[in-house]
Amino acid sequence: MNEPAHTPFVFEVFFDGDCPLCVREIRMLQRLDRRGRLRFTDIARADFDASDTGRTWDELMARIHGRLPNGELVEGVEVFRRLYAAVGFGPLVALTRLPGVRHLLDAAYHLFAKNRLRLTGRCERGVCEVPQRTIATGEIAAREASASA
Repeated sequence: MNEPAHTPFVFEVFFDGDCPLCVREIRMLQRLDRRGRLRFTDIARADFDASDTGRTWDELMARIHGRLPNGELVEGVEVFRRLYAAVGFGPLVALTRLPGVRHLLDAAYHLFAKNRLRLTGRCERGVCEVPQRTIATGEIAAREASASA
């Protein structure tokens, strides 16, 4: 589900391709994205390198992130707002920015993100944690550079 980095886009989403619920929503958004305005990046893939995001892989896995073409990152419910606005749900998205609605959705997403492994059946023997993975070469270089700075 990764797309070439050179493809023009209005918004890129970083999603957990090992999360069944996440993948279901991403597939729906891909079908709705008839104008090709979105870029979908699966951060669970072994070849994913978080070093160009300015975030660690663990940070990206903790809550949903997205990126604008200028490189600015957004997190949480704002990612969903950007995704759904890009596929034509702008008027509905506007309602999610109303003061009471905004706070309720932010709180609900925070609870979901904190518990998503359990809620999506990804706990083993009562332990809910993202499996460790091999760090991509670019991430190692970024860590070494920040450690020596």
